[in-house]
Amino acid sequence: GCVLVVSVIEQLAQWHNSTVKAATERLCNYIPGKYQIIRHMLCCIDREMNADVVCHSLKLCKQDPGQPLCHLYPPPKVSWFSTFFKATDCGSFTGFSSVCAFPLLANLCEKIKYVIRNKLPFEDFDGDKFSTFPTLRGYHWRGRDCNDKNTTVYPGRRPDNWDVKSDSNCNGIWGVDPKDGIPYEEKFCKGADSQGVVLLGDSAGAHFHIPPEWMTVTQMSAKSFANLPMAFTDELDWPQFSEITGFLNSTIGGWTDSLYLRLRRRNRCNHRDLQNISQNGIMVYVIQTLRTYFPINRAVYLSFSLARNQLLDNPAIVIYATIGNDVCNGNRDTLAHMTTPKEMLSNVMQALQYLDSRLPNGSHVILTGLVDGRFLWDNLHDRYHPLGQLNRDITYSQLYSFLDCLQVSPCSGWLTPNETLRNLTSERALQLSNVLKEIARSEKFANFDIFYMDFPLRQTAEEWHKMGGEPWQLIEPVDGFHPSQIAAALGTSITWQKALHEWPQVLGKENPFNDQIEAIFKDQGGH
Repeated sequence: GCVLVVSVIEQLAQWHNSTVKAATERLCNYIPGKYQIIRHMLCCIDREMNADVVCHSLKLCKQDPGQPLCHLYPPPKVSWFSTFFKATDCGSFTGFSSVCAFPLLANLCEKIKYVIRNKLPFEDFDGDKFSTFPTLRGYHWRGRDCNDKNTTVYPGRRPDNWDVKSDSNCNGIWGVDPKDGIPYEEKFCKGADSQGVVLLGDSAGAHFHIPPEWMTVTQMSAKSFANLPMAFTDELDWPQFSEITGFLNSTIGGWTDSLYLRLRRRNRCNHRDLQNISQNGIMVYVIQTLRTYFPINRAVYLSFSLARNQLLDNPAIVIYATIGNDVCNGNRDTLAHMTTPKEMLSNVMQALQYLDSRLPNGSHVILTGLVDGRFLWDNLHDRYHPLGQLNRDITYSQLYSFLDCLQVSPCSGWLTPNETLRNLTSERALQLSNVLKEIARSEKFANFDIFYMDFPLRQTAEEWHKMGGEPWQLIEPVDGFHPSQIAAALGTSITWQKALHEWPQVLGKENPFNDQIEAIFKDQGGH
């Protein structure tokens, strides 16, 4: 993080032909609020040291005994030791145990820790796992609550007495038609196969995204950072635009198309019935820590946050799509830390058994295979990263090596020049996908049927090529790892077509009253 910020400041000074101090003030004025951590970097940057040296001087970066010295830029011509010695009066941040110890960030960090730990909304006054607040695992992640003071009112439940007096399931359909005295919910939604969509996923499903304009100085302005507070309180995820649960028009490029939106178009009674229960890869460490005290696995851990009442709620389509977490980690001995086929079978079966005890009868579960991540290195390694576009000095290969050295790589097995390791990682991913495929083929459950589909990367790339696109545009430009907004939208279309042709029963029937429902909404000034 320090290397990133210092790099941006140095490039701002270069692009605007200004002093480093002026560039820092410019960046501080772009960012909502004043972050003293940036201002503390001034004295070191004024010494014309590169970002690696500055951050080591501030002791925000360090070299552990016996470990290599990690750097993004070429080392200085003089020795690191003498360079650091000159910078000893720059001060350091060793008094802080972490970024969250900074006073301005401490309160926000506590909120984020809560939602990461629980996968539940921070603002949820009635405790029904739904919220009227957008971020901190609020309605960007789950359907918006329409009464946060009543625990029996939430998206996805079966209507209470056909919602004659109030909207108990938050789909906007309630009251009685004055023409015939029939409740609108009964008239339009009875027998309509209403169902929600739930994602149990990883950072790809949560739709991790760092806006490239945050570090591309040629595009940078105050407008670039307007979404920064929202992004941080959503853990740098954008589930509201995602492939499975997206529901807002994308503001991060591309367009939004999601399984939820298509189910809603198919049956307007499904409005707001969505849950995105995904975790970024960093949470793997937290779960490993929890295992010391509780015998749980990642799949079951995600399932615990599901909000579904077997007796009161509608069925749901549950997508299980941890497309990379089981083979991706930042460890040097990455193969030893990958999930084995035996562990995969045990983990997923435990999760499915738990789901069988929670999901209403008539639900569906779709297991999604792991991605073949060799696509990443093949299409990005020799391209310039946004941070390197001004001076054409940082490629994705350099970024991957830097993150790998720090042991924070999102996937050491795929983001590496070692072709043998990339192939072994894909081999393990295929083995784990075959475990999922076999589960779907052979296992039966009381409350849901189960299906398997491969992650549609090849079909997505082919479709994008037909549209005149390049493969690298399907990958997030900043982290060089996650699917982009374009990839998410195209993936939805491919998944939907497969379901229509192979599992039409999963999608439910089309509601013939959709147009009437929308017409009534417009007449009443709704949306």
